[in-house]
Amino acid sequence: MHACTKHRSLGVVSAVEVVSVCRASVPWFLWLLSATISIAAAQTPIVQLGAPSTAASLPNSSANTGNIVQEKSAATSAPFPRELVEFVAEPADAVFAGAGSGNWDARIRERGWIVRENSSYRMWYTGIDPNSPLLKLGYATSPDGLIWTRYDNNPIYALNWIEDMMVVRHSGVYYMFAEGMLDQAQLLKSADGVSWERIGQIDVRKKNGEPIDPGPFGTPTAWVENGVWYFFFERRDLGIWLATSTDMKIWTNVQDEPVIELGPAGYDSAQVALNQIIKHGNYYYAYYHGAGALQAETGKRLWCTCIARSTDLIHWEKYEHNPLFPLEENKSSGIVVHDGQQYLLYTMHDQVRRHVPTRRK
Repeated sequence: MHACTKHRSLGVVSAVEVVSVCRASVPWFLWLLSATISIAAAQTPIVQLGAPSTAASLPNSSANTGNIVQEKSAATSAPFPRELVEFVAEPADAVFAGAGSGNWDARIRERGWIVRENSSYRMWYTGIDPNSPLLKLGYATSPDGLIWTRYDNNPIYALNWIEDMMVVRHSGVYYMFAEGMLDQAQLLKSADGVSWERIGQIDVRKKNGEPIDPGPFGTPTAWVENGVWYFFFERRDLGIWLATSTDMKIWTNVQDEPVIELGPAGYDSAQVALNQIIKHGNYYYAYYHGAGALQAETGKRLWCTCIARSTDLIHWEKYEHNPLFPLEENKSSGIVVHDGQQYLLYTMHDQVRRHVPTRRK
């Protein structure tokens, strides 16, 4: 979830307050539909509830508490690897964008997802038709990550709202974590990455086993390791939370406070959302986007692509030279893809732009 101002305290909210998509992005009748559905959505779980699972042990962590986020200098911390933080656009123009007026994907929105498999690239993305009440799932392929071909039978999923998705392939199954309507995180699965089945809304519990407070929980990002699933999510972009599960049915917060907080620097002082976790060397790295104060000239926020790292997925150190690109470029929803030799960084909203590592001199 991003691109709107949603700076309200958590807790019980009205149907109008829960709606978190921009008025400029959706037709008027969707707002009316959303307000009606939100009341039922807050009362009726989509996935059958079970006994809360025991919080899983986290890697290299002696305690499942704490949310210290620091920006350390090179004098007190090993530098972030250049190959993860120094990128330049190549080509200068977007490599993928909305198909234009009259198409189901006239525009694209928020995070899409790119993977490299068998020396080719696959992309899932959200398409917007201003005349449709749903955001739908599209699919494209590329031989090189530069030239993309839309799938002939797009959209590949149009039964429910799909937005801001990411994909994990695990044990031969593709799992998609995505926002649904009203920024309610949901889970889908597929055998081939093209035909998708919705499992349902993700059931997140507080550390004590009670359901989390009603309201949006979006930009879902997953990581799986040693039989444990780690689920990161934001709530109105006011912080990033972490829950775990061993059965993908009940997800339990490791703590009821964010593991990545706003600030302290200005570039992410107002909003944050996590897009991707990778493991590189001795650290986990989180690519996320943030936003600071409203711009005086436009009254809007500019989003930027950032990185943080951790040894246990709870305590995060933000890169002291964030953001990775100048703030005025307004690039967000960033993810990295390894091309077999190096990491490429793609920013996805609201055009897909490709970046390669800065050439060493």
